[in-house]
Amino acid sequence: MEDFDYLGSGEVYLDAACQSLRPRQVIDAVNNYYTEHNSCGERVKYKWGVETDEKVEEARESLLKYLKLSARKYTVSFTLNTTYGINLILTQIKAERFEKVMTSEIEHNSPFLSTMAFSRRTKLPREVMKRNEDGSINAEDYDFTKAIVVINAASNIDGRKLMNIKEIVKAVHKEGGIIIIDAAQAMAHSVDVLRGIEADAIVGSAHKMYAPSLGFIVWRNDLLTSLDEYVLGGGMVDDVERDSYKLSVEGEEHRYTRFEPGLQAWGEIVGLGAAIKWLDKVPKKAWRNLEDNYTELFDFLNESAKVRMINKVANPTMSFYVDGVDSHLLGSALSRENVMARTGYFCVHYYLDHVMHYPPLVRFSLGLHNRPEDIEKVKEVMKKIIE
Repeated sequence: MEDFDYLGSGEVYLDAACQSLRPRQVIDAVNNYYTEHNSCGERVKYKWGVETDEKVEEARESLLKYLKLSARKYTVSFTLNTTYGINLILTQIKAERFEKVMTSEIEHNSPFLSTMAFSRRTKLPREVMKRNEDGSINAEDYDFTKAIVVINAASNIDGRKLMNIKEIVKAVHKEGGIIIIDAAQAMAHSVDVLRGIEADAIVGSAHKMYAPSLGFIVWRNDLLTSLDEYVLGGGMVDDVERDSYKLSVEGEEHRYTRFEPGLQAWGEIVGLGAAIKWLDKVPKKAWRNLEDNYTELFDFLNESAKVRMINKVANPTMSFYVDGVDSHLLGSALSRENVMARTGYFCVHYYLDHVMHYPPLVRFSLGLHNRPEDIEKVKEVMKKIIE
């Protein structure tokens, strides 16, 4: 796409699952914040601050619309990243209201470690659920009674989606539990699985959806009843006396402050708003190009006798290893040809190493910036390595 015109000829970026490249429109929006209205949001009355406030509010509204969620039921708060967002929720949950915490085996360390820490801290039992090859969970196999469930909507290994996410959310709520969705890998290329899903919280990272480095929590307003006040700071209160305070969250207008202690990353929030606008306007041709690219690359790898694909179906995110070739050395060889890809266990150590016993892997994760010539180059380089 011409929106990534800064990408040099012959440079192939295949690590969008870690962080996507940013289109010119997003870069310009961030630069404009710093050069035209660099100011503290929600604290000042001068012109620059008013413009910042308007763009930040627009970003909150755009995120809700992007997920097709009601502004009457949900609030958007900005944070550091997905990992921090999940931990921010779990550290404030009233553990006495629940009986267990649950996650799944194919989780990124964000949910996996945070649920482990929560279990150790609260003494609530922790359960790790199985995921099917299509990403679904057999709801009938698990007891969700008063459970805190933290699971992803799409895997960062192979992109498999939680195909029965509506069923899981319904089952958890029916049994008096709450569900937190790790949406980091779904927001850019698999948002269809999330839209209209009324989880208790949807946590994601803007830097995986063509926006600056930023996190967000989209949360049901009634989640407040399950939270203690633990993380506090500037911007969260309307008044403070010697031994007491009044939270801004007590007024609906500033409910989002519940997860926003201190000064926020205003420029990055403005950039996220621009990224959502950009995503909404990406032409169908560009999406077809992305699908053609990842399908062609998947088919090429899948047809090689030496390549062991983790993916069962084509996806913008694909992981594999090559018989007789160390994946880290393969990654270095690719780098020498200006092909940038991730190697290792991608922060999914438990499942990839200790359940599946895979060697370190290579991951190709594509985005809207990739060109057909990128795929031809990767195929050419991989042929040399494989043969």
